[in-house]
Amino acid sequence: MHDDVIDIRLLEAFAAVMSAGSITGAARLLGRSQPVVTRQIQDLETDVGYLLFSRNGPRISPTPKGILFHAEVERLLAGLKHIRQRAAAIGAGALPVLSLAAIPALSAGFVPAALAAMDQKLLPRQIHVQALAAENVAQSVLAQAVDFGLASLPVQYPGLDIHWVCEVPCVACLAADHPLAKRRVIRLKDLGGRRLLTMANPYRLRRRVEDALERAGVMPAEVIDTNSSLTAIALAKQSLGVAIVEPVLSASLAVDGVVTRRLDVAIPFLFAAISPAGRELTPTVAALNDALRAAVALMRGAVLHDGAAAPRELGSDADEFERACS
Repeated sequence: MHDDVIDIRLLEAFAAVMSAGSITGAARLLGRSQPVVTRQIQDLETDVGYLLFSRNGPRISPTPKGILFHAEVERLLAGLKHIRQRAAAIGAGALPVLSLAAIPALSAGFVPAALAAMDQKLLPRQIHVQALAAENVAQSVLAQAVDFGLASLPVQYPGLDIHWVCEVPCVACLAADHPLAKRRVIRLKDLGGRRLLTMANPYRLRRRVEDALERAGVMPAEVIDTNSSLTAIALAKQSLGVAIVEPVLSASLAVDGVVTRRLDVAIPFLFAAISPAGRELTPTVAALNDALRAAVALMRGAVLHDGAAAPRELGSDADEFERACS
């Protein structure tokens, strides 16, 4: 790859082709001619030193390297858009643009309520809310691409300020007509031989669920995993199994035909409010932080820990954090 800066027009062409799925579609999106977009993609491939697309006649598809590169380009283009908006806000003497990232359950569950609870005079004209995987939330905060983040544990602590950590027990979600729905508390041993709906990431909540089942001597008959608790709840609604999920969405977004039940064993779900280290919170971000903390505290069984209690390096299990806070 060359040492000079890549032409932004080449990156725009690449992003447009990825979105449209074709050179022709990208040309329409950009208002450029098809030959121009074709040449720009070729120039970008020459610049980075590898193929971004595989060609099969007029049809193209992204290469594995092209897919990875696209994630970087998306972040860059979004950042440039935010810079333009921030520059406009500065010029107009308006409140700076607010940008935050959170895992999907929290972005849908608590962020809307927190924004609504804030003094509306503190809300800028432009607000960006991104729903990302926990790892990407932490990366966005570390890169200062966003002002504030909510990420499930573990997160990479160096370079981050931890404002607070919330610990809350997981719940079971199941169809209203499920045989276990009549019980007020679902015992883990009742899940033996049944289909379990759970998270896919083996290093976060999934591992805690599996550890709890192993300690209880429970073996599900089948498992459907997903990267979204909302999807797990939707699967439960269709009587496809019992979902063990964090309680955020079930507490904030009622789903018809689905009931939520406590578990007889506490399976902790932990998440943290984070911002770039050493960066003072603006009045808007500080108010958002307060509103989020107040909304989170209303969850049944929620325990809030001061961010100062969090060890600088946190392992992948909840036990280490609990020991640090005890």
